[in-house]
Amino acid sequence: MISSLVVAIWVMLPAYVPNSAAAALGGGAPVDMGKTWSDGRRILGDGKTWRGFVLGVTCGVAVGIVQIVARDAFGLSSLPEHTLITVFLLAFGALLGDMVKSFIKRRLGKESGEEWLIADQYDLVAGSLGLLLVFQYGWVMENVTLGVFVWILILTPLLHRAANIIGYLIGVKKVPW
Repeated sequence: MISSLVVAIWVMLPAYVPNSAAAALGGGAPVDMGKTWSDGRRILGDGKTWRGFVLGVTCGVAVGIVQIVARDAFGLSSLPEHTLITVFLLAFGALLGDMVKSFIKRRLGKESGEEWLIADQYDLVAGSLGLLLVFQYGWVMENVTLGVFVWILILTPLLHRAANIIGYLIGVKKVPW
């Protein structure tokens, strides 16, 4: 029997990759086109760009495709079977969750790059698993057991912090959170 920790990593890998990829590969035109909301604050901010969004989702899907191929090629049948739909929903949902969090963050008067504990760590989980629950409910119920979910909750802030520190050290992020 495969451990819940390994399954948690396997399930969430297409969701863990997009944020880092978006930060590393992004730039250019912001998603909100520089527009402000009715409160006078930016809708999302300069940190959410179309290039980052598209390349982030693309990288998450690419990782998922590698998982799909590797599962069959290396006899990893005890791991959950990803599909193009699940990997897309995980990758897209991770960045959608990040954008929703940024929208709320702006409404609360928080600046771009300002740390917002809990929300900064779990936005990708809420977005990715939320989309999976809406569009692939059966897949979630089959593959995300309570043990797997607990590991996702434990791993996500640790991986988030590590990725942000690395991004900061290599100059991709302005702050290490």
